[in-house]
Amino acid sequence: MRKVIATPEAPEAVGPYSQAIAFDNMLFCAGQIPLVPETGELVAGDVAAQTAQVLKNLGAVLHGNAMNYSNVVKTTVFLTDLADFAKMNEVYATHFIKPFPARSTVQVSALPKGANVEIEAIALRSKND
Repeated sequence: MRKVIATPEAPEAVGPYSQAIAFDNMLFCAGQIPLVPETGELVAGDVAAQTAQVLKNLGAVLHGNAMNYSNVVKTTVFLTDLADFAKMNEVYATHFIKPFPARSTVQVSALPKGANVEIEAIALRSKND
């Protein structure tokens, strides 16, 4: 059964998409950018501050389906500058524990709203959850 996940704890979609779609025991999360949910504006600061907000938003979407970071099996990180990889990675590592999810990181020319980082995720609910 397919279910749309929409939580006010994360920013509203900035286009024709859902925050996430749950299907059976899987959750497909749309990319999160560093928008503050209450204002819809980009969080102030460098890529570390932006990554922290992105992961806060992602955590809220996961929570909207009774999941958390430990359910994440795959992420894709989009950066506008790969020189920011170390700063992003430092913040990212504070949200995930071993075994870490699989991950791809790519540099893109631009992201919505002028963000420097975006992260999307796929999460899986195990039979023990």
